[in-house]
Amino acid sequence: MTKIGFLACETTLPGAGERREDAFEHDLMVKALEPAFEKVGLGFRVIDWEAPERDFHGLDAVMLGTAWNYQDKSDAFLTKLEMLSEAGIAVHNPPEVVRWNMTKTYLRDLADAGAHTIPTLWLDTVDTEQADAAFARFDCERLVVKRQIGAGALGQELLTRGDVSDDWHFDHAAMIQPFLPAIAEEGELSFIFIDGEFSHALRKSAAPGEYRIQSMYGGTESVHSPLAEERRAAEAIIASLPFDAPLYARIDMLRGKEGLLLMEAEMIEPYLYPVEGPQLGTRLAQAMRKRMTS
Repeated sequence: MTKIGFLACETTLPGAGERREDAFEHDLMVKALEPAFEKVGLGFRVIDWEAPERDFHGLDAVMLGTAWNYQDKSDAFLTKLEMLSEAGIAVHNPPEVVRWNMTKTYLRDLADAGAHTIPTLWLDTVDTEQADAAFARFDCERLVVKRQIGAGALGQELLTRGDVSDDWHFDHAAMIQPFLPAIAEEGELSFIFIDGEFSHALRKSAAPGEYRIQSMYGGTESVHSPLAEERRAAEAIIASLPFDAPLYARIDMLRGKEGLLLMEAEMIEPYLYPVEGPQLGTRLAQAMRKRMTS
């Protein structure tokens, strides 16, 4: 039997110590995928991506499932994926995709290819002076400061003009964007693609008084039936990728004054929302089976 590893991490695995607040999403993914994979003749095994090389023996492929601590260990993460690939284990999504997608400067590549993105400043270091310059440049009252290598809004900061202390600084290479009220008013729209084909969409809404839409911060999700133009906007992002469509991708978009803007094109370890897309397990299992037999 072809055996597939689902890469998790120490804070998403059950029984591995203190779990993340959103680790229940790991459980939902495994619940959706394991029986679907077994139904098409694929073995399914959850494994910590940091496990020693010997623990991967016998696997034919791995999925980058809930390896949600990778942003703090990015070099080690890439090294492990390359080691697995060199050992003959198919990696989905592959190391070259991960390398491109890991640093959010990939958004510049997609903008050059025609994607509509949020105006962004890219800085190696950020302090109060640079934040003030960003307020002036974007002519806005609030800024969002994000890590260039990051996930789940961890380390993200929301700044208000006039409230930034003189000694404030950001400890990571950063991307700075004007805060768009739509994130709190309408929410973020996510479009899930499997093997380049649209699977399902959802709306992620922030809790009252919050702007981050992740479940860790009280965010909630609901099924979204996209308008034709919304779906086309997401499909255009998939079509503009500088490589063939990966096994899975999540396109996150936010409505601006002139339509949907790309926030993220997540292709490393995105949560794929199986509750809002109950067909996800079957579609992903079939796509993986096709790749393993072609």
